[in-house]
Amino acid sequence: MDDNKGRPVFRSERKRRAARFAAVQALYQLAISGGDARQVAAEFLQHRIEEELDGVSLAKIDRALFQEIVEGTSKEQAELDDMITAALGPDRSVERLETLLAVILRAGTYELAQRREVAAKSLIVEYVDLAGGFFTQREPALVNAVLDRLAGVLRAEELDRPDAIAKIAEL
Repeated sequence: MDDNKGRPVFRSERKRRAARFAAVQALYQLAISGGDARQVAAEFLQHRIEEELDGVSLAKIDRALFQEIVEGTSKEQAELDDMITAALGPDRSVERLETLLAVILRAGTYELAQRREVAAKSLIVEYVDLAGGFFTQREPALVNAVLDRLAGVLRAEELDRPDAIAKIAEL
């Protein structure tokens, strides 16, 4: 157990955090050089398992979560991009974002949409923290704003946002 901003971080939580970090790295590789998500995930685990990426040992990740995020995000990228673009607001799109920022938003959106067993607020914090590890300017705040907007729609009942529930009912 380590101290993280005044709260305990348990081993399983570290493994999930490391899996998200590694998944963003693999998704970035896919975004830059293309390829098959399943193959990139397998190669990433096979060839980079002994490596450390920015102090994170890949030997200590939740492999199932890593693969789910990489493969699911890749498979659903077009739908995720549509959701993110809608959350960004008028005159903005995923295509205009820096590649790494887009990858972080896609992975966070994927988890909000697909991994309902994880609290939305926890996922948002995870991805804001992850963005903060790569960016120091406004990007973490953008990740927070976009994922919060999406959580308001995707997880309206969980977040007790009746206005979003009413909008979904109208669709």
